Amino acid sequence: MTNTQLKIATFNLFNYLEPPNAFYDFERIYSAEQWQKKQKWIADYLLEHQPNIIGFQEVFSPESLKQLVAAQGYQHFAVVDQAQVIDDFIYRSPVVAIASRYPIVALAAVKPNTELAESLGLASDFSFSRKVLRATVDVPHLGHCDCYVVHFKSKRSMIELDEQDKTHSAEKTIIESLKVQVAGGWGSTIQRGSEAALLMIEMIARRETSNNPMVLMGDFNNSLADGVLSHLLTNTLRFVSAIDRDAYLAKYCLNDAWDLFQVAQSNDGDVQGETHIETHQQVSQAVSQAVSQEKVQTKPIARTPTHYFGASSSVLDYILLSSEFDASDHDSLYQVSDYHTYDRHLINPIFDRDGESTDHGIVLVTLTLRS
Repeated sequence: MTNTQLKIATFNLFNYLEPPNAFYDFERIYSAEQWQKKQKWIADYLLEHQPNIIGFQEVFSPESLKQLVAAQGYQHFAVVDQAQVIDDFIYRSPVVAIASRYPIVALAAVKPNTELAESLGLASDFSFSRKVLRATVDVPHLGHCDCYVVHFKSKRSMIELDEQDKTHSAEKTIIESLKVQVAGGWGSTIQRGSEAALLMIEMIARRETSNNPMVLMGDFNNSLADGVLSHLLTNTLRFVSAIDRDAYLAKYCLNDAWDLFQVAQSNDGDVQGETHIETHQQVSQAVSQAVSQEKVQTKPIARTPTHYFGASSSVLDYILLSSEFDASDHDSLYQVSDYHTYDRHLINPIFDRDGESTDHGIVLVTLTLRS
């Protein structure tokens, strides 16, 4: 049987804009050398890891990206939006994109239910901060699969302080900055959480009518664990009989690919699995675990962060999957056989190689057809 493995990646490209255009302000333009270096870095990753389907974020130049991935064997490419030009050559508001080795048979920009948004206290014209892409891909053995690519609202404050106002005292400036940070940060959180909830509603509605398997991938700009986005993983219902719940609920729920990887490894009798270890922290952890076989059998490997800010780190990039990829579901077709976070450029960068890479780790999941 051919095509028994399916690899899916989410890849934040970090300001992918072909020169001589500038991103955000007129000084931020790649030189020809820098652009060539960035292009090569992306191509090298694709060549080494060979994902079949890739969700991209921070795309300013989709035509350039389309040519780049086509040269790597990705004949199917799509976007549903375009970046904004705020001056003749200054761009902002990058978009998401998808590249696939398999045919894209349908494409749409997901639109939120505005009536529902209003009932939640949101504006009647509520929209996603970046358009959400849904591509229906014809996947071997699976058929039509709905792949969603997102880049949820960042944590950056929605309110900006007037830095031109020089009339304030030092204390007053601090006070105003604090107000902006508190209110603007919460505004971004409301937007991000609302985007996730309204998208999930549309995914459920789509699943009900199409019955297609679902993949949600992208830069969530938030940990799934802190509550703002946790409803993406809702898998319980109150006040519904267990019989009905168990029969239907799993079909409409999403699962974190990392969790499914743990399940699949556990089912195979190998808690540790074949996950790649690429950070210094994980290398040292692996060495200490090797001292005691008992520890290896009982202590799972820590999840690798996908983003670093100062001394802190977090997982911001995710791939969520429907029940067709859940090894604990008897009707599933695939299982998550590997989960890989590529972060060499973040923890051990070499300028000549990584100088124009990205500020995010790249998440790649390998799905293997169940026998």
